[in-house]
Amino acid sequence: MKLALAGAGAFGRKHLDAIALIDGAEVISVIGRTPDATRKVAEDYGIHHWGTDLDEALAIDEVDAVILATPTQMHAGQSIACLNAGKHVEVEIPLADNLADAQAVVAAQERSGLVAMVGHTRRFNPSHQWVHNQITAGEFNIQQMDVQTYFFRRTNTNALGEPRSWTDHLLWHHAAHTVDLFAYQTGESVVAANVLEGPHHRDLGIAMDMSIQLKTSRGAILTLSLSFNNDGPLGTFFRYIGDTGTYIARYDDLITGRDEVIDVSQVDVSMNGIELQDREFIGAIRDGREPNSSVHQVLGCYQTLHDLEQQLQG
Repeated sequence: MKLALAGAGAFGRKHLDAIALIDGAEVISVIGRTPDATRKVAEDYGIHHWGTDLDEALAIDEVDAVILATPTQMHAGQSIACLNAGKHVEVEIPLADNLADAQAVVAAQERSGLVAMVGHTRRFNPSHQWVHNQITAGEFNIQQMDVQTYFFRRTNTNALGEPRSWTDHLLWHHAAHTVDLFAYQTGESVVAANVLEGPHHRDLGIAMDMSIQLKTSRGAILTLSLSFNNDGPLGTFFRYIGDTGTYIARYDDLITGRDEVIDVSQVDVSMNGIELQDREFIGAIRDGREPNSSVHQVLGCYQTLHDLEQQLQG
């Protein structure tokens, strides 16, 4: 399978590393924002075609599918362009930064019949897969999820500390991970949602701190705290409180509430969430099926984010 990657930044390189581990898959085109940086990535990964315009990759007949790791504001438009060009598409989270654009991508997928998937990586991390398996087996039910998403990011930089051409967002990007995971793990719809935000940054123009509460139809609740002001420890920390136990997930590590380590190394073929989501994308194309984290499956998340944004604007 021949793929193109758009977005040669920190997460784009994570996808290139992941695809290199998947038999029968090859990235043959990389698209970036600046020529020099894009050429360097292409050379580092042995990719013959590179450019700065997504249309160049879409015009390559051999390209079966596209992975988008571009700025958030480009995700919806580029996803639709890929589908209209007859290419399957996996777009990094978030699908869009507003509900209307997310709905437009879903409509484009329906017209095309192609695979369209969003990189909601938490669905694929082995630690969260382990909890999901307990839930589907009827051995664990969530009463509450308590989640902290903390960064120290007061300048416009990416995960590698490099300058960004776009501004990150706590609600439409980082909250999307947990809002989707909460609905996915509980298997229920969100019936109540509340949000508070702190002051907006003078230069970035975004809220640097946020607190979100959700409740499902069965009564499970989510408490989510997010910050760009937190000076360590950094990352996202999940506490699952259920009827038969408590589990704490830190990326791919999982422990009980009593600090007992749970081995999740055999949950899937890899411990790399990005690799696992890319395997799901490629597998869904090969099998002609809907992938986990399809644009249809995650649309409810963006409806919830929209409802929360309406609260903030009201």
